[in-house]
Amino acid sequence: MRRGDRPRVLLLTSSPLDGAEGCDVRLASDVLEVLPEVDFVWLSQWPGRRQAPPTRGRPVRVLSRDGVPHLPERVQSAAAGGVWSRRVDLVHAFLTVGRTFPAFSWLRPLLLGGRPVVHTVPGIMDSGLLKHIRPLGTTVALSESMARRLRAADFGDVRVIPPMISLEEWPYLPRPEGFPVVLFAGHHDPHGGAETAIDAAAEAVRTGARFRLVLAMRGRPGQDTAMLDEALRERAGAAGLTDFEVLGYVADMHALLATVHVLLFPPAVLGGKADIPLTVLQALASGRPAILSDLPQWADFGHAVLRAPAGDARRTGQQLAWLLDQPRSWDMLADRGRALVEDHFGPERFAARYAALYRELLS
Repeated sequence: MRRGDRPRVLLLTSSPLDGAEGCDVRLASDVLEVLPEVDFVWLSQWPGRRQAPPTRGRPVRVLSRDGVPHLPERVQSAAAGGVWSRRVDLVHAFLTVGRTFPAFSWLRPLLLGGRPVVHTVPGIMDSGLLKHIRPLGTTVALSESMARRLRAADFGDVRVIPPMISLEEWPYLPRPEGFPVVLFAGHHDPHGGAETAIDAAAEAVRTGARFRLVLAMRGRPGQDTAMLDEALRERAGAAGLTDFEVLGYVADMHALLATVHVLLFPPAVLGGKADIPLTVLQALASGRPAILSDLPQWADFGHAVLRAPAGDARRTGQQLAWLLDQPRSWDMLADRGRALVEDHFGPERFAARYAALYRELLS
């Protein structure tokens, strides 16, 4: 990509690439996978691994018991960035804008030196943090909505590259047989959508819909997930739901989505989640219609999904009841969702855009 050589690029994430799954790790892994002409350096969990490591590039060990981005992992990642940024041609950071990011951004010249930097922003936990941040370099947003927020905060050069999903790994599935299943998959975050999903399901049941609600919940470091799961069960019971299940982390989303009829994802605030959550893309690729909250970053989904005002459980529940009662509309949305993923979130488009950006910065 530069003078016929294989450029060396550091993938800088807040946790190991073969550790716990997260939006930053997923994006970095996808970049590594689709750009075989680049010599990547990436962070690896040691002594154990949560998942199979990439087969390409050079791993740099990070001491981590569980592969989760606790403070020690973040400190080691910053230190590794400081060392390896002097040995590579380009640094590609995948870092969510959270509480510790402003300090990191101001230390960028010391930590990352003079190499060109690409910063892919998976999400923004608090927009108020943007006024305290210095851009790391060329910034990549996942959606036009996020790009507008970053440009308004004087981030300068902001590009838009949507995330990718492997179309071969997530094939279109036929409609499941039997009793309908409605899925919410997310985190125990304030206004993250789980409570609204329960209330919306209760509204749909009151209008005559019959289905099973499954909540696939992932915890964050420091959370008491057992207590939080039980609180959701109590809320569902109090709302009058009798057919529901609260799961923890689901390792095999393929098997779960094969049983699901509708994805219900109505957060009012994304918090630490990716601007375009992977679960939504997985559901759409699998031919599962989605009902989302009407957040700005999902406007580009157009008529491929149903959307309701954020926090409006009544409207969300009405849409759910309608969709479960309209098989032809279900089929139409399933086809539109798959077509959207193929057109806008395929690997080829993702790879071409990042390859072009690398060439530009390394020329």
